[in-house]
Amino acid sequence: MFDSRRLATDLGGLNVTHTLTVLVENTPGVLARVAGLFSRRGFNIDSLAVGRSENPGISRMTIVVEGDDRILEQVTKQLHKLIDVIKITDVTRDEFVDRELVMIKVNTETSTRAEIMQLVDIFRARIVDVGPKSLTIEVTGYESKINAFENSLRPFGIMEMVRTGKVAMLRGFKSTTINDNPKKEEVN
Repeated sequence: MFDSRRLATDLGGLNVTHTLTVLVENTPGVLARVAGLFSRRGFNIDSLAVGRSENPGISRMTIVVEGDDRILEQVTKQLHKLIDVIKITDVTRDEFVDRELVMIKVNTETSTRAEIMQLVDIFRARIVDVGPKSLTIEVTGYESKINAFENSLRPFGIMEMVRTGKVAMLRGFKSTTINDNPKKEEVN
């Protein structure tokens, strides 16, 4: 399958969307410290998702940032300076699985409900709440699928929407977990 992100990355020096997985200690304020670091350095976060990992003392962040290799190097160096950061992995050039979740509350009338439900089926989404004049729908998938679903619902009137941002894991046996030695390390 052709992936323009990876092609652009291989060309080097271009502004590319990088997907980083960052393992951090699960401590109060770690998210604020990471976000503050990006803000102070003028780096823009395209997407940030964080939650507990398989180890309750460690959280996994998936950070999507756009930039060339120089920007990525700066981001990585700055993240390593944070005491809470255990491991940083740029999965952009590796084979990985990524997903995003969106919940959309859309206006419905009797005349449009069937058409919206048909879109739900086409996109393999789920209706999670039904109101007299609204449907709340969730869908997971690649960013392009989420964008296409959102665009399909816009003509009906989106009342409210929330997106998680990308989460990613390496394919196959590879992982971004830490080994028994909890020192800071980087894998590219």
